[in-house]
Amino acid sequence: MLSTTLGKFIMTFLISTLPVGELRFGLPYGILAGLKLPVAMIAAILGNMLPVPFIIMFIEQVFIWLRKHFPKMDMFISSMEKKAEAKQDLIDRYGKLGLILIVGIPLPGTGAWTGSLVAALMKMEMKKAIPYIYIGVVLAAILMTVITKLGIYAFF
Repeated sequence: MLSTTLGKFIMTFLISTLPVGELRFGLPYGILAGLKLPVAMIAAILGNMLPVPFIIMFIEQVFIWLRKHFPKMDMFISSMEKKAEAKQDLIDRYGKLGLILIVGIPLPGTGAWTGSLVAALMKMEMKKAIPYIYIGVVLAAILMTVITKLGIYAFF
């Protein structure tokens, strides 16, 4: 299945939904797997955006539930909240552009998951947060395409 275009599309999509790697891993996978660039970008962007509304809507309830049922997770959850709170400064300083930068600059600790967490903790309305997160995801896709293509040309 992974040898078909559909299989590569699905794998690119799925990798892009995951926290930490997100589109930063999904898009290069799709490109290196041989998907046409627009197809790889669509799969990665859609995959990266899939968890966003769920994170914004439910992350606080999930954190409460995890703390109640798995108290040992408290340190991990607290560290995630502290990292998200540190990113709030960008939004406080630059407004919605700060949210785009949190999502769009493909560095560790950034991305759609982090941007969604920050939006949720700041109590942003989903209809206001999602467009800026989407713009950030598209920016990240463009940057990762350039980085991936430069890497391919440099090594092959």
